[in-house]
Amino acid sequence: MPRVLVALLLAGLAFATTAIGADWPTFRGADRTGISTDKGLLKQWPADGPPLAWKATGLGVGFSSVSVSGDKVFTMGDTKTDCVLFGIDRAKGETSWELKVGKTGGNYQGPRCTPTTDGELVFALGQYGDLVCAAAKDGKEVWRKNLPKDFGGKSGGWNFTESPLLDGDTLIVTPGGSKATMVTLEKKTGNQVWAGTVEGGDTAGYASVVIANFGGIKQYVQLMANGLVSFDAKTGKMLWRYGTKNDRFGGNTANIPTPIISGDHVFASAGYGRGAALLKITKDGDKFAVEEVYWSKALTNKHGGVILVGDKLFGDRDDSGNPWCADFKTGKVLWTRKGGEGRGSASITYADGNLYIRYADGWVALVDATADKYTEISSFKVPNGKNNTWAHPVVVGGKFYVRELDTLWCHDVTAK
Repeated sequence: MPRVLVALLLAGLAFATTAIGADWPTFRGADRTGISTDKGLLKQWPADGPPLAWKATGLGVGFSSVSVSGDKVFTMGDTKTDCVLFGIDRAKGETSWELKVGKTGGNYQGPRCTPTTDGELVFALGQYGDLVCAAAKDGKEVWRKNLPKDFGGKSGGWNFTESPLLDGDTLIVTPGGSKATMVTLEKKTGNQVWAGTVEGGDTAGYASVVIANFGGIKQYVQLMANGLVSFDAKTGKMLWRYGTKNDRFGGNTANIPTPIISGDHVFASAGYGRGAALLKITKDGDKFAVEEVYWSKALTNKHGGVILVGDKLFGDRDDSGNPWCADFKTGKVLWTRKGGEGRGSASITYADGNLYIRYADGWVALVDATADKYTEISSFKVPNGKNNTWAHPVVVGGKFYVRELDTLWCHDVTAK
């Protein structure tokens, strides 16, 4: 066989292995930043959207995005009778298995959690606090807990919403309440490792835990109903807290976006007209100090989340469908979208130089992340797109996943 042909075959094999092997194991990706490491993607889409690889239907209603690992895609939804965790064949889009998590319903029907997986086990949280661990291969239940019953958990008015965090052999969740505001569990057994508490308790918000390392101490940081809080990852001791007053995060209708960690800084945002903070965390002896670098009422965000690319932040002003770009260090708004297709909450992820933005009414846009103004390259509308579909988009392994009501659309965005 000619050397050139061999080289081409090996290059193709390497690309295929990379694409298939790429994973998105939890909400907002492996490091919870909403940033995809995919390269070689389409720079422009056809008028009706990138080619459809497959679609999966019958997934019920809800707000769950997808996690992707190995040969499976995981998501959740309310069917007519149950809140269900689904395992889907990654190559074909066929449902491989289903597992009942809990009952249906809630304020806004359907689960909000995106499943978390290590490739062998998958973890999902129902809207009423039912936490299940299942085998990723076949969906067989391994263990289960209930956050209110087992930990005295207290959720907000829109029920339990977070996506559990996996850190090595430990699973981290936020029941809320005064007995076990945050808990860590052995992932294989569900046995409690520690329970961290906030003095006086706090209600679980709607964000998901992120990992930080401040002052040489590994920490779990979470935006709760009444402020940002951090626990020592090893002991469960609360290390610091911020924003409990009503001019910051305290007493807000809902605190939803997942915080962003960058070096010794934390960025956290909330909607309902509140705003966002950039904080610098420093250690002095055995105590931590929180310095507010800025508070900006211009950087509100509700459902769509905020991502950091380089030194630029991207989000949606509350849920207006008007994405913004801001300087991370100063909070200065660099641009805001004015007009265009797409209405309602804009959920954002990033891949290969571009933003993938899906609006609540089903419009999806490819936007240049490097431009000095909102620059839309391509857009299309998901066929069954309607209002209040807030699942975050995912780009991994050359595929673009859009969850819309009871359907999951998988588009091929690999440049040919």
